[in-house]
Amino acid sequence: MPRFAVLPLFAACMLFSFTPVARAQGTRLWTESTFEEFERGTPSGVAITSDGHLVPGPESRALFTTPSTYVWAVATDRAGDAYLATGTPATVLRVGPDGRSTTLFTSHDMSVQTVRVGPDGSVYAATLPSGKVYKLDAHGRNITDDNAAVIFDPGSTPEKPKYVWDLAFDAQGRLYVATGAPAAIYRVTHGGKPELFFKSDDEHIRSLAFDKAGNLIAGSDGTGLIYRIDPAGKAFVLYDSPKKEITSIVVAPDGTIYAAGVGDKGRNNLPPLPVTGQATVTATITIVQPGSVQAFSGNTLIPEGSELYEIPQGNGAPRRIWAGHDDIVYSLVWTPDGVLAATGNRGRIYRIHDDGTFADIAHLEASQVTGFADSPQGIYAGTANAGKLYLLSHGEAPEGSYVSEVFDAGVFAQWGRAEVEVGAGPQGSAFQMYARAGNIENPQRAWGDWKEFTPNTGSVGTGSSRFMQWKVVEHPGSSVGSVGVNYLPVNLPPVVDEIVVVPGARATSMTQSPGQPQQITINLPSTQNSGINYVQEPGREPLSAVKDRSAVTVRWAAHDDNGDELSFALYYRGAGERNWELLRDHIRERFYSFDASQLPDGSYRVKLVASDAPSHNPGEALSGNRVSEEFLIDTTPPVVSGIEAHFVNGKIHASLTATDATSPVSRAEYAVDAGRWHYVAPVGNIADSLTERFDFDAPLPPCRPGAVPPVDASEHVIAIRVFDRYDNTVTVKAVVRSTQ
Repeated sequence: MPRFAVLPLFAACMLFSFTPVARAQGTRLWTESTFEEFERGTPSGVAITSDGHLVPGPESRALFTTPSTYVWAVATDRAGDAYLATGTPATVLRVGPDGRSTTLFTSHDMSVQTVRVGPDGSVYAATLPSGKVYKLDAHGRNITDDNAAVIFDPGSTPEKPKYVWDLAFDAQGRLYVATGAPAAIYRVTHGGKPELFFKSDDEHIRSLAFDKAGNLIAGSDGTGLIYRIDPAGKAFVLYDSPKKEITSIVVAPDGTIYAAGVGDKGRNNLPPLPVTGQATVTATITIVQPGSVQAFSGNTLIPEGSELYEIPQGNGAPRRIWAGHDDIVYSLVWTPDGVLAATGNRGRIYRIHDDGTFADIAHLEASQVTGFADSPQGIYAGTANAGKLYLLSHGEAPEGSYVSEVFDAGVFAQWGRAEVEVGAGPQGSAFQMYARAGNIENPQRAWGDWKEFTPNTGSVGTGSSRFMQWKVVEHPGSSVGSVGVNYLPVNLPPVVDEIVVVPGARATSMTQSPGQPQQITINLPSTQNSGINYVQEPGREPLSAVKDRSAVTVRWAAHDDNGDELSFALYYRGAGERNWELLRDHIRERFYSFDASQLPDGSYRVKLVASDAPSHNPGEALSGNRVSEEFLIDTTPPVVSGIEAHFVNGKIHASLTATDATSPVSRAEYAVDAGRWHYVAPVGNIADSLTERFDFDAPLPPCRPGAVPPVDASEHVIAIRVFDRYDNTVTVKAVVRSTQ
């Protein structure tokens, strides 16, 4: 049988030797231009706007780290000192603008939930789970709940609420206490006893604020209602929000009310409050105590995120102006530039405008930003996980920076020009840009230094590398939009990951129908042995085939780190041979079936050559190859010799020798007078040799009722067929006559 022609030696050398490293065809562009893309970077004094710009933001400075895990609330006095309500341990800390702290109050409770500074300069603190409110001397030190003045004790009220969530003072200096279980608001006059001011059928009153007319604005937890309560205690529902809980309310100087809602109505997202001896509630994110809050910091308990609502002064219709799916709003504060929202569980602070635009103005090193308090020095922000106090400047930072995420080119790359969108106006270009590069994902591990470059002109100036990062340093008035960096990946040769050869199978895309050969599936070894699901990777999905002993199917997996399009060439070589001979080239699929009869019987290997030529100019392509395990082609049936058959004791005794040139003889079968086929084992019972002898007795079949009588009843025909390991079959027969 003729073999395929062998390629000339110089052509084979060109195919199988690697050419020098060449550049991949086509320059690529790494671009960051959207809010979501910029969010993956690290800003410091730079704000990320919702329309995808980097602009100067407030300076955020870590002022103080508490011994506690949580700072639940922050308040300030006229001197600019901050008062922190903390948990684990439960304290009230006084922190000056210089960062020096004093422990003002210590409680045996689990946490101090809220803290406020009254018009008289005293500090008021509410604790959980006792629900007591204490009046403290702002200049005191190390006061405990054993000797502090209690001005509200829920146990002394008829309703006996179990939780205190917020405190507020009216223009007359009277204190209002928001409670839960039941939801109520109590009013405490100077030196007087608490009186029930308002009671709701909801679960909790979570947040309080006063409007310009002296009405108390209250947000509930349970059905997410926003109440307006006049000085006489008469309530009117301003808004029935889509959310379950109103976590914070702030009123702007023009009377506009802003409220933050979280949680999905009708669904309980939180674990029960783990307080021994107290009724369990599941109503609010801040109800959850140490341990539960840390679980909550994964942002899995309230997947619905938060919304911010605006209620204009007068009879304006409430409307949603912002929604954050991945953020939970804990606190709000109004500023002339927009409402600031303190959020978790990523430590973000957002500035939100009435028209729905917003900016991420700070990334703090904590899981939750829990409270705000304005002061002449700036806006204080308290955090949880870890319990820290930050100070945000009122204006823009004199200098801020933004560091992009680390970009992985996938392969070694040459970095070119940076295309940068510069904001309009004379100050739009008041920024500097830098770049650095390395060959490990962590920039702290032996990357190159930052190098300044001029946007939109020339290269960024880093050497060739796999990873790259850029940085912008901004000054007041500057603005940077889309940033794109051109790069040229170094071309790498394709890789053939694995190859498998299956004789006796033909790949097919057709659905099996009755009468067709049995369908089989050809998998790569990795999909069977590694336990890894490769089905989603192109070329690794199961390959449908049918049993066909006249065919051989080869399938493979290959990849290119540059993402180049690949073509394949398949070669074969017989055992003991040195040259590879072409079987088929320009293959685009990841498999190939061919007729086994094209090759003489024997042992072979195939070599697959993968080339990225479809993606490159002539002469610049690279290739990779892989050689298969040895496999056997056997299309020739065994040869039978020495067949003998004669009657012995009423049975046909037959013997023969079967020999196969390539694979072991596997089995034999016989049938007498066209009857059923019966299995026959070789002499010695094990079929494992190229030559096997068969010696057996075959009983005569019984006469079949209704069969036509034979002309010669003494004549019988025994047919014997012999198989080799690859199901090649030879059939022989012998005629015997009985002497009876």
